[in-house]
Amino acid sequence: MSGKIPDPIRAGLVTGWKVFDGAAQGQDLAWDADVVVIGSGAGGAVTAETLSQAGLDVLILEEGGLYSSSDFRMLEAKAYSELYQDSAARQTADKGITILQGRAVGGGTTVNWTSSFRTPPDTLRWWQERYGLAELTPEAMRPWFELAEARLGIAPWQPEPNGNNLVLERGCQALGLRHARIRRNVKGCWNLGYCGMGCPTNAKQSMLVTCIPQALAQGARLLARAKVERLQADLSNSRILQVHGSLLAADGVSVTGRRFAVRARHVVLAAGSIGSPAIMLRSGLADSAGLTGKRTFLHPVALSAALMPELIEPFNGAPQTVYSDHFMHTQSLDGPLGFKLEVPPIHPLLASVTFPGFGHRQALLLKGLPHLHATLALLRDGFHPDSQGGEVRLRGDGSPLLDYPLNDVVWDGVYRSWLAMAELQFAAGASQVMPLHERAEPADSWRQARAMIEGLPLQALQAKLVSAHVMGGMAMSDDPSRGVVDDFGRHWLWRNLSVIDGSIFPTSVGANPQLSIYAFAWRAASELARQLARPG
Repeated sequence: MSGKIPDPIRAGLVTGWKVFDGAAQGQDLAWDADVVVIGSGAGGAVTAETLSQAGLDVLILEEGGLYSSSDFRMLEAKAYSELYQDSAARQTADKGITILQGRAVGGGTTVNWTSSFRTPPDTLRWWQERYGLAELTPEAMRPWFELAEARLGIAPWQPEPNGNNLVLERGCQALGLRHARIRRNVKGCWNLGYCGMGCPTNAKQSMLVTCIPQALAQGARLLARAKVERLQADLSNSRILQVHGSLLAADGVSVTGRRFAVRARHVVLAAGSIGSPAIMLRSGLADSAGLTGKRTFLHPVALSAALMPELIEPFNGAPQTVYSDHFMHTQSLDGPLGFKLEVPPIHPLLASVTFPGFGHRQALLLKGLPHLHATLALLRDGFHPDSQGGEVRLRGDGSPLLDYPLNDVVWDGVYRSWLAMAELQFAAGASQVMPLHERAEPADSWRQARAMIEGLPLQALQAKLVSAHVMGGMAMSDDPSRGVVDDFGRHWLWRNLSVIDGSIFPTSVGANPQLSIYAFAWRAASELARQLARPG
């Protein structure tokens, strides 16, 4: 326990949950299971809970460590190294986009900002029309969204937004832009603002406090610090025979020299849109159409900072409670990239590596942190003909690398979003505005900002782009010639392999993808439970 706050993970371990730390194993492991689930994030944890409820013997493999509320100290230096891929410094091949991805039990749900949106109806219709996914109507998906929302406490945020979000709301009101409050998956939230470092009060209804404890209470096993390297297949009958990998040391990076092998009736890949394709590529088990790892999307994010006369304290309070999708609807779905406006929390460490400049110049900027506001624009990629996303490739050591070209259609979206954000921030009362670009300077008026933005070079490493939404790479479709899996995540080629994570999306979602992954995971896992319950 940590003070008076119950820690469900530590309490469960005392009762005898079957939880194993790869760093503590003194010998190689050879295990059997009905189902092995690779990854413990939104897709993997939902699957583990659903299948264990159906009476199946479930083994969860997680590359990261097991941390819980007693470990969360709201410290950036501790959280990023323990809870994120590459210590929150994962980047695309050209280093043009920094990617924030979870790497711990609970995956991205342990560190996300709790924003919860259903898959937009126009996205579902696009998937129906372009990928033959006729069953994925808004009406057919509604029960799965409702299930996820009820299970995970997803509801509108009722308290007053923090200062950071109020700037966005005020700017939208001044310009007449469509905006609304964000629904969040929290219960009894303390409104701390450190969601990205793990919730120390267990208010966030992440997989760490919901589906994973429920799965473990029902007899599922969890092996943490277990890096899956490859799947062994029987080519004669198109089945996965075993899962092979290495156990990691307590640092979560180096290997211990111990290995594991798991034999299961069914394998579920839920390692995310970079991890899942990488496992298939390392295994030499790509799909027949060669689509594995391709069309991987990011919602590339551009940012604009503003200095406000009032106290903002962007590190305090629920991080995302207001949004505007006005600019999602100012052009056709397959036209110039639409974008959604939200705000990020601003904490010193991530700010220092994301904000432009260094030394004295950046110190002056961060000195104003209590009055600093930032708006972000999520670009909806994957619909425009020239928006093909990126491709997951393997480095020489087998580790994954996402090559995401920044082409003209992406840069056009970035440029338009800078203009929109700057105008909004000045409308909200900003004294200075600066897009996050190495050559940008603080502007004192909307007119000055517009002139500056028009002159900024649209180049990787000059513009500061980030992403926390990785989607696609193993897309679903009605036909193996244009997708890797069907609409239940069942692999078209490998008979006992399912993919249940965000990699199945054929395009980006066009909204924060957490709730979409939950809903599709519950739908796929429920069907898989029925399938595995049948004889043979």
